[in-house]
Amino acid sequence: MLRITDVVKHLLIINILMFLASRVFNTGMLALYYPGSEQFMPLQFATHFFMHANLPHLLFNMYALYLFGSALESLWSARPFLLYYFVCAVGAALLHLLVNYLEFSQMQTAIDAFRAIPNYDTFWQFFKKVPLDRLNPEYKALVLQASSALQDGNPMTVEAVSGMMQQYLRYQMNIPAVGASGAIFGLLLAFAMKFPNTELMLIFVPIPIKVKYFIPILMVVELYLSVNNFAWDNIGHFAHLGGALTGLLLLLFGKYLRIYL
Repeated sequence: MLRITDVVKHLLIINILMFLASRVFNTGMLALYYPGSEQFMPLQFATHFFMHANLPHLLFNMYALYLFGSALESLWSARPFLLYYFVCAVGAALLHLLVNYLEFSQMQTAIDAFRAIPNYDTFWQFFKKVPLDRLNPEYKALVLQASSALQDGNPMTVEAVSGMMQQYLRYQMNIPAVGASGAIFGLLLAFAMKFPNTELMLIFVPIPIKVKYFIPILMVVELYLSVNNFAWDNIGHFAHLGGALTGLLLLLFGKYLRIYL
């Protein structure tokens, strides 16, 4: 059985305590919000990756931290490992927010286009990527009512409809990000590069598979899910990729910053 190293042990304790605290107290301010949200605070960059949405989320990340983090900490020592972990977590958050910025900018452009030419087509340019089945039933009914009215040529005020669009945009901006998954994907990437021939036995693949094969496959799957906008699964796939990409850059160029990994 792999020994739990010191930094990994303390990270496990902090994450578990933070999860328990979130069940008792309102710790929502520690999640990472989009900078355009009124709930955003810079401190959230340093707190969101200690928060988890539910018990399975916590257990999966903590098991991966124990399994891969202990091996890497033993290889690098405590300080480089902790720095790598934190930088990967922040890098994951930055890519997640960058993708949010691009998506929200497109949504705002679609709102402006509707205001300029308020018709059925410009209305659905905004809502075409919105998962209607996940909307509040009352809001979904309003969206469909507005769509029907625009299709039939019935008069509706531009401000009323564009206000619906702006309301949805604000809602999206106020969805927080939590979890250590970005940092964990950085650990996965590093583990694959440092221990490529280690074999894993996965529950859903009941045969041994070497890390150097499994991790690239996992990254390709994450890229596919990210690009195809699988918002229904409520997972920050771009954050995962951001953590892995940050880890790769640290491993390749960290020596120039005197980070020896």
